[in-house]
This record gives sequence, C-alpha cells and structure tokens, in this order.
Amino acid sequence: MKKSLALLASVAALVALPAAAQFQKSEDAIKYRQGAFTIMGNHMARIGAMAQGRVPFDAKVAADNAAIVLTVSRLPFGAFGEGTDKGMPHRAKAEVWKDNAKFKAAAEKMIGEVAKLEAAAKAGNLDGMKSAFGAVGASCKACHDDFRADRYSAN
Repeated sequence: MKKSLALLASVAALVALPAAAQFQKSEDAIKYRQGAFTIMGNHMARIGAMAQGRVPFDAKVAADNAAIVLTVSRLPFGAFGEGTDKGMPHRAKAEVWKDNAKFKAAAEKMIGEVAKLEAAAKAGNLDGMKSAFGAVGASCKACHDDFRADRYSAN
C-alpha cells in the first residue's frame, strides 16, 4: 500500500504542477476536476464512516484514506482555469472566476484542514480524527455554499 501511495503522490505532483497547461479542451479540465472531487469524496466517506461509528475504527485504513485525500485535494484547482466555465455540464458557480481570490483561499483552507486530518489519522487517534474530519467537512461546506451550484449547468 505504501508503494501505491508513493506512486499516487508522485503522479499527482507531476500532474498538478502544469495542470492548467495540459487541458486542450475545457471539457478535459471539467472532467479532471470532477474526477478529483469524486475520489476525495469516496475516501472522505470511508473516513467518515469510522468517525461516525458506522464501521469500526481502523487506524491504518483511516491513515491510508486520509493520505489519498491529502494528495488528491491539491489536484482539482488547477482545472478551474479561464474558459473552463463552459464546455460541458458542471456545478461550479460563476463566482469561482468572478471572485477567484476568495475561491483560492477556500481551496487553501480545505487543503490545510485535510493536512490536519491526515496528521490525526496517521497518529491513530480516533477523537483527533473525528475533530479534524469535522473541520474538513466545514471547509468543504463553506466552499460549496459559495462556489458550487445545486444543479448542473446547461453547457
């Protein structure tokens, strides 16, 4: 599993740096960011199930999933470049591009909270993980409230 995480981290680092330059079409950027958010959501759900007591706490599973979330949390934001507000249906509000500084600040806040979650999960402390999980959820909700539409766009 460590080799898989290391490989994922390496690929993510290579992909994330020139992310905006690699999208030939806005559809590619939209699919990329949607995919990254889907992966994050799936792994957050696994951690959430433990935090909420629906499945037994497993420190290794929590730490592995949190590491994936941390790696992937850095990926989607390079795919919100100019012109990626059109091309295919998406849920990003126009405010992403109109108030990009606020959007970037929300993204950085979320990434910071995910880093705290990863550290808590790595420490194997369920109570610390629960607290950090709540903070990540709050940062996600704040961003969704400001920058994610309830419905998909028409384009």
